[in-house]
Formats: sequence, structure tokens, C-alpha cells
Amino acid sequence: MREVKNVLTTGEVAKICNVAPRTVSKWFDNGHLRGYRIPGSKDRRIPLDHLVHFMRSHNIPLNGIESGHTRVLVLDSETGIGEAIRSTLAEKDGYEVLAATSAIEAGAIVEQHRPHVFLVDVTLPDVSPKVIVRFLRSLSDHTPVKPACRTICLIGMATGLSDSQGQALLQEGFQGYLSKPFETSALVQLIEAEVAATVGA
Repeated sequence: MREVKNVLTTGEVAKICNVAPRTVSKWFDNGHLRGYRIPGSKDRRIPLDHLVHFMRSHNIPLNGIESGHTRVLVLDSETGIGEAIRSTLAEKDGYEVLAATSAIEAGAIVEQHRPHVFLVDVTLPDVSPKVIVRFLRSLSDHTPVKPACRTICLIGMATGLSDSQGQALLQEGFQGYLSKPFETSALVQLIEAEVAATVGA
């Protein structure tokens, strides 16, 4: 576990809260999130105790502060898939992998842990791509400061997933897709590219 800093940048706060950096800047500029500016620059700094108070006040999970890791939730009925991904990401610094075997279980994990990446087998009987996208957006819309659940990197996967099927997922609101079986290195590359694009949005 990496050391927890006492003062954070807007980018670090953004990753902890799973929002875009510009959202943190708005919280700061509107006076919702207390902090200070670096003299002679526009850079903002947020003391950790102020961030914790803010997150508790707005029901934002504190586990991001505790780990500082990129959280990946895997929804797949094949437990071996989750274990393979967990094993691969465990070899890389900065990842935490959560696993679910049903949509209901995954929904509870999303609400509690706010993963940065949600990898979903879209062929599961209780999974509907439209419902998943709508669920994530509803969480964002009903949270006072909107901690951008809609910015979760949503990746669909399925055995023999075609490009046309993958494109359909993108149109639904997914950020990426993979055809099983796939190399876990391909997943890592997709995660890193999509998370970087999401946080930088």
C-alpha cells in the first residue's frame, strides 16, 4: 500500500474520487472543497483532512484514499477469468481487482467501492448493456456532487465478440471491448489507455 499524502493535487483528488480533474477544480472554486493555491500559480492543493470531511459529507467512499490504486471490477460467471486478471494485475503496481459473478453482486460492489474500471461479460443471462450504462449514470445523477460514476471505464467482453458487436457496445456507452479469450496484456493496455483518457477528460 502506498503512503498516504497529507496534501493532494487536484489530479490526485480526481483519481481518489473517480472524477475528472476539472470537476475537482469546480468543487474548489465553488468553495465546496477547501484548500489553497500555490503562491504565484493557479495550482490548487487540498489538505487530506479537508478531503476526508468533504467525501464523508457527500457519501463518497473513502477506500480510494486508503489504497490509491486503480480499482478493476470483473463481472464474469467464469471465476477463472477474474482470477487470471487478478493474478496479472497483481504483478503490476497500483491495481486492485474485485470480482463478481452476477449483476446484482456487481451493482453492490460499484456502489460501495466505485471502481475505476468495470469489465463485464455482456453475454451473462442477467446482464443488459443498456441497463448497466443506465445504472452507472443514475448513480452519478443522484449523488449531490456527482462523483462521475459515468466516467467509470466500462469494458465489455464476450467469447467471439465481433467488431460490429463491439461497436454496438461503444454506441451504448461502453469505452472499450475485448473478445474472449484474450491476452491479459491486451486488457492492461486497454485499461491504461481508457483510464488515462477518462481522467484527462
